[in-house]
Amino acid sequence: MAIPTLPFGRTGHESTRTIFGAASLGSVTQDEADQTLETLLRYGVNHIDVAASYGDAELRLAPWLKQHRSRFFLATKTGERTAQKAREELHRSLERMEVSYVDLWQLHNLADPIEWDIALSPGGVIEAAIEAKREGLIRAIGVTGHGLQIAATHRRSLERFDFDSVLLPYNFVTMQSSYYAENFQALLATCQQRQVAVQTIKSIAYRPYMEREHTHNTWYAPLTEQEDIDRAVHWALSQPGIFLNTVGDITLLPRVLDAASRFETASKPADEAMQSMVSRLGMEPLFV
Repeated sequence: MAIPTLPFGRTGHESTRTIFGAASLGSVTQDEADQTLETLLRYGVNHIDVAASYGDAELRLAPWLKQHRSRFFLATKTGERTAQKAREELHRSLERMEVSYVDLWQLHNLADPIEWDIALSPGGVIEAAIEAKREGLIRAIGVTGHGLQIAATHRRSLERFDFDSVLLPYNFVTMQSSYYAENFQALLATCQQRQVAVQTIKSIAYRPYMEREHTHNTWYAPLTEQEDIDRAVHWALSQPGIFLNTVGDITLLPRVLDAASRFETASKPADEAMQSMVSRLGMEPLFV
């Protein structure tokens, strides 16, 4: 089944509700990347989210974008906080992907208060973003982040600048934090009112690795069984109006896309079922 689409905020693009998180291409071969990207075509995914800091991911996309650029909404990110360094990183991203523009350029993990103020003040990365949009190098501007404070921080960011999209964690365990849940819902309401796209990450997060063996190319242990992935993905997608960015491991991508392709509005797992899974697996919050 095809994955449904939604308007990606006010950008004019109808994006699949499941967005490809290209962090998964950061340390794979070109052959592995090509096979992964063919999987996207099979499921009809039409939106790619990458970043300058994702290892070789931008390079892995380049050969494929030569053939399929028009089929995809292409987003990348900069971790720089000052205008000049951000301009340089944007041009490097365009060169690495061999494209003339990106549809969305995002301020990557804008969470630290000092970095936040630098980035959103004169001479900060936001200045470079406005300029790049005027020049046609980018078409929309977004902001991303992690941690329990990020929903509240994104709310402040939207007060400072009229971003086109936000990206932040969303899963059952994280939403058990009343502080995070309250700010997430308030952020979502503001975004829906202003037609700002809401992207979510960490849908299949299981628990931190801590001292445990790392089994996947993610900084946290992910869910791996199809039934558990189904339940977590369907729970996330049951929140109307949001997008789900896929996991940073190519071996798990087909399972996430399979789950997303079978999602129906009526299939939301009850909170009791989610809590039962948390207890059965010993799931733990990523952010404390």
